[in-house]
Amino acid sequence: MKKVSLILKGTTQLKTRGSGPSATVYFIEVKSGTLPLLMGFLLSWTPFVCEQQILKEELISHLHPPKQEISVANCVFPFIYGDELHFNCISTHSDFDWCSLDFHFKGRWRYCTALDPPICVFPFQFRKKAIYECTKEGYILNRSWCSLTDNYNKDKKWKQCSPHK
Repeated sequence: MKKVSLILKGTTQLKTRGSGPSATVYFIEVKSGTLPLLMGFLLSWTPFVCEQQILKEELISHLHPPKQEISVANCVFPFIYGDELHFNCISTHSDFDWCSLDFHFKGRWRYCTALDPPICVFPFQFRKKAIYECTKEGYILNRSWCSLTDNYNKDKKWKQCSPHK
């Protein structure tokens, strides 16, 4: 059996199109030995090396998923979606509440967060007077509420205020 000496001359990275795996190519120089024997040895390792590279790429994508961009644009309340005026986040066609970023929904939206409750409008008309803060008037559970529009009498849109008010 003859000895084979390999001398590493360099490496380069080959990338595939898109997000496919890359491969490292090794440039070697063969010293004293038979090339067919060496090529057989190298070819026997090729599937293993390629498989390891693919597994590594898949593992990296699971451990470090791409960051999703979350819009920080403000929700627009009220907004029109599906010919209806909405005064708070909705879950229409979604498992999670979302809001429009435009008064007339144009496809720009984002998921709602705890910071996106509908906003009280002050002053608002209730019965025959103007209300300037959350009120318990007219609410049978003795909790405070406010209008989401400037005229509760007309729109009947409201939300409960903090239970501490």
